Amino acid sequence: MEERINKEKKKVGILGGTFDPIHVAHLILAEQAWQQFKLDTVLIMPSGDPPHKKEREITSASHRVRMLQLAIEDNKHFKLSNVEVEREGTTYTAETLTGLCRYNPDCNYYFIIGADSLFQLEQWRQPEIIMSHSILLAAVRGDYKMPQLEERIDYLKEQYDAQIYLLHTPDIMISSSLIREHVQRGESIRYLVPKDVEKYIYQNKLYAKGA
Repeated sequence: MEERINKEKKKVGILGGTFDPIHVAHLILAEQAWQQFKLDTVLIMPSGDPPHKKEREITSASHRVRMLQLAIEDNKHFKLSNVEVEREGTTYTAETLTGLCRYNPDCNYYFIIGADSLFQLEQWRQPEIIMSHSILLAAVRGDYKMPQLEERIDYLKEQYDAQIYLLHTPDIMISSSLIREHVQRGESIRYLVPKDVEKYIYQNKLYAKGA
């Protein structure tokens, strides 16, 4: 498996999501990927119209992108990527990776996902494209059931010739939905998001009840 990684290419991580809003757990995950796998950079990639988030209205891309800019501006190895936000229609990971590999043949892409996603990956559009165009970094926390995960990884490697590595990250129970709920209830989000993101949320009345 290892021979598919061209050591002369740049090592580029991808952390995608709606980031509505971005929070410190996202940033810690990206930083851990950069450090543990010695990546050159990590692309923080907000989605435009994700297929799995139809149940609620997503904050406008302009607000989500601006919060990302504020969150990562002091980290030289994080870079904002708008490739999915700028694409019309529903965004799919397979299409994104295909385009990135076509236009950036000098890069190896490391796609960061939660370990749970390995069990749903075959339901994604063109999973074979995702696994042939990227190295998967599966983020695991301390309490994860490793035998089940290892069995799943072995299956994906056998079935798709996938390259999958475990990314160890602190168990931080923060989510974007939690932050939205705190704002709606008038509760503090201090230290859950970067200071400038917190300020932006309040200035623009994002997530407030009735907004």
